[in-house]
Amino acid sequence: MGAGDQMGLFSLAGRVALVTGSTRSLGWSIARGLAEAGAHVAINGTNAEGVAARVKELTGAGLKASAAPFDVTDRAAAAAALAKIERDLGRLDILVNNAGVTKRQPVLEVTAEDWQRIIDIDLTACFHLAQLGAAIMLKQTPSAGRIIMVASAIGLVGRAQIAAYAAAKGGLIALTRSLAAELGPQGILCNALAPGFFATDITAPLLSNAKFDGMVRGRTPLHRWGQPEELVGPTVFLASAASSYINGHVLTVDGGMTVTVGTEI
Repeated sequence: MGAGDQMGLFSLAGRVALVTGSTRSLGWSIARGLAEAGAHVAINGTNAEGVAARVKELTGAGLKASAAPFDVTDRAAAAAALAKIERDLGRLDILVNNAGVTKRQPVLEVTAEDWQRIIDIDLTACFHLAQLGAAIMLKQTPSAGRIIMVASAIGLVGRAQIAAYAAAKGGLIALTRSLAAELGPQGILCNALAPGFFATDITAPLLSNAKFDGMVRGRTPLHRWGQPEELVGPTVFLASAASSYINGHVLTVDGGMTVTVGTEI
């Protein structure tokens, strides 16, 4: 196999992808990266104007994209959106369940509403979308597809004051493995990404907090936060033919944070 053939393993030309929560932060970087690899990407978010703006940004750069504005917790809206993708584009090859929320608070202050909202968005919606996406992928001949869950390094280790988020992400990792076992024999591979701390608009308050910033740098062997574009390669890998024998895997992208007890800076 020549160098050109090897690079072709990472091409997503002709593929259709849906990335939830893709108008900002890591979701936007992932969506743009998949589009740059050749996929037609359906951009998702709850704000239709924001979704349209991101679609225009991609198509203006000569990439393929369309709008899929819906709330991931609205089961009827999600079903209608995926049906539209199938109707308009003929298929769905890649589903990236990225949309998620968190709320930092002491465990004794977590309300039932706080807990349920995080579980609904970060875990239950991912299960429902995986059901919808797999149903489309199984119709394809031969049946095939990629389901990628954006979990978190916090799903592998604990941290104070984000109990609901940790529980949801840990559950998402378990869900990934169960789907891999059930859907793998039918050609649908399911894997998860477990990002560590990334510098985004959402984490800007934490990045500007000297104590928190020092903790991240001190705990990470690379002594820095991840950059959003550094999640693109792992996602394209899991979405492409290059990962054709990888199923049920959790790819940690955290600069080594979860394998150390801290480093000196």
